[in-house]
Amino acid sequence: MADADPATPPEAAARAPLDEQIHEEPAAPEAKPRRRWGRLALMIALPVLLLIGGGIYWWSLQGKVSTDNAYIQQDRVSVSTQVGGEIVEIAVKDGETVSPGQLLFRIDPEPYRLEIAQANAAIAEAQANVTALSNSSDLSGASIAAAREDIAFAQANFARKDALFEKGFLTKTEHDASRHAVQQARDELRLAQARQAEASAKLAQGSAVPGVNPQVAAGEAQRATAQLNLRRTEVRAPVAGIVSQADRLQPGQQIVQGLPVVTIVRGTTSYVEANFKETDLADMRVGQPAEVHVDAYPDVVLKGRVASIGAGTGSEFSVLPAQNATGNWVKVTQRVPVRIAIEGKSPRQLIAGLSTDVTVFTDGRE
Repeated sequence: MADADPATPPEAAARAPLDEQIHEEPAAPEAKPRRRWGRLALMIALPVLLLIGGGIYWWSLQGKVSTDNAYIQQDRVSVSTQVGGEIVEIAVKDGETVSPGQLLFRIDPEPYRLEIAQANAAIAEAQANVTALSNSSDLSGASIAAAREDIAFAQANFARKDALFEKGFLTKTEHDASRHAVQQARDELRLAQARQAEASAKLAQGSAVPGVNPQVAAGEAQRATAQLNLRRTEVRAPVAGIVSQADRLQPGQQIVQGLPVVTIVRGTTSYVEANFKETDLADMRVGQPAEVHVDAYPDVVLKGRVASIGAGTGSEFSVLPAQNATGNWVKVTQRVPVRIAIEGKSPRQLIAGLSTDVTVFTDGRE
């Protein structure tokens, strides 16, 4: 029988190791328990890590409050004119740095020079009137003396005619005429005295301007006003800073007195106005340190301190304050402006209106 068994074919010999490998594969299921334990460990570790991360984040927020509703502010001076007129010269341009007293623009000075000439003419006229009054006969007393002489003559004439009338040598008409002449002479004396008092009053010097005639003083005041207005035609910078909105200035433009025409931004007085929620103010105090991140300059971190906390919310000082007296009222968290003073000098130029992120350390840490 052994001789009758055929020999093993070569293909069967080649498949024999593969069949052995197939029969050995069932040992792999031993790794399944390890994968289940790995998944279980991952499911447990992930929430734990999230809790730990959340706890660390919560702890990092303690002792400080932050807001991104904050902006760089700088003091601004709106320059207006104290006199009106036509612009004849512009000495600055937008963005230019100016110093106090530097010329910004000039208004046509010719009308105000004419006002000075008119005031000088008024002074000259007043001085001429003073000279004429000083030399008038009314003030000298000559009219009074003449009136007194007329009274004496009229009285003597009346006495003679009265004696003749008593003796019957004079008519009643002539007697009454002589009496009327005495009365006229007395009235003329009173008029001369009144004219003298009037002339003296015109030359009087009031207590407000002692030593100067009132008419002359009025002319001098008018001239001083005209000279002041002439100086005001040269509009100069009241403070140092950067010129803004200078494009409003155009040669030939008519300027209205008191209307702002150009703005000077004082770059040396930068601060941050941060609008914090009212719920963030519980632990906030003036003097606490702060940190400012400027959106325009990601690499710039500024140090500062709380300078002041607003006396009212932003809505309270708005043009149209909110009225919450209706039945559909919804409570909204209010914002309170907090001024942050910047300490030190910024490495980059700060521009008014730039957005910032502000963090105030309420625990006092620097």
